[in-house]
Amino acid sequence: MKYNSIFVSAVLLMTVGCDDSSFLLEPVDDSIVEETENRVDVYLFDKSPNLDLDNNGYYHLDINMGSWQTLHRISGFIMDSASINPVVNCRVEWESSHYWYLGDTLGYVVRRGLTDDLVYVNVDTSYVIGFNGMEVPTINPASYSNADGEVNTMMAPVQSMVGDTMTIWYSWGGWYSYWKTDSLKIVLD
Repeated sequence: MKYNSIFVSAVLLMTVGCDDSSFLLEPVDDSIVEETENRVDVYLFDKSPNLDLDNNGYYHLDINMGSWQTLHRISGFIMDSASINPVVNCRVEWESSHYWYLGDTLGYVVRRGLTDDLVYVNVDTSYVIGFNGMEVPTINPASYSNADGEVNTMMAPVQSMVGDTMTIWYSWGGWYSYWKTDSLKIVLD
């Protein structure tokens, strides 16, 4: 059995090796290979924080004092620098200079029931505990661009941050492109 497979392999090798090579592909142009191997896609990011900009280059966000967190959307657009076409599914990573800590109680759950007269009553209240000291970031860590090249993330500073200047770093790139990082500064009014 072993000798049969060696013999068949040798015959196939000679048949393929001695065949007319007119069907072989033409040699590849080296300049094209080098150009694609050294190609670096450059993606441009046009930020749109949806905030007022002052003369010093700082954005301003009014903190809602009627709520613990102030939700705000930061947008942007990613384009290919060579074609100025939108880049689809480009990952953008976000980081903030600010965070806050949870207290001992995260919240509570109220269990309700119905009386015989079909009136809702509160039966029991359970507190969600055990989160003391957990760090909460003020911005979502990642997002992806859509078909139009638009990317969005949410930030949520809290009341105790009024008067601070928050720095938001954002990085973007793709499979064949280099990653670039930039930042913006937001004054929390």
